[in-house]
Amino acid sequence: MIRLRVKEIAQQKGISQRQLSLRSGVDINTVRKIFRYPQSIVTTETLDKFAGVLGVDASELIESVSPEN
Repeated sequence: MIRLRVKEIAQQKGISQRQLSLRSGVDINTVRKIFRYPQSIVTTETLDKFAGVLGVDASELIESVSPEN
């Protein structure tokens, strides 16, 4: 299973949901959904926008996790 790390990295960088939305051009509702549900499906374009704002490589925004039993 793939899990998004956008929330954790944004918090580490001190960037709020609203700031991430405004700087990336991604709708605030999409950002909220990703923060609340890290298993959300997103496009590579969205990940690239977040990576640019957060100053990280896009690969750092995802992680592979074992499915819970």
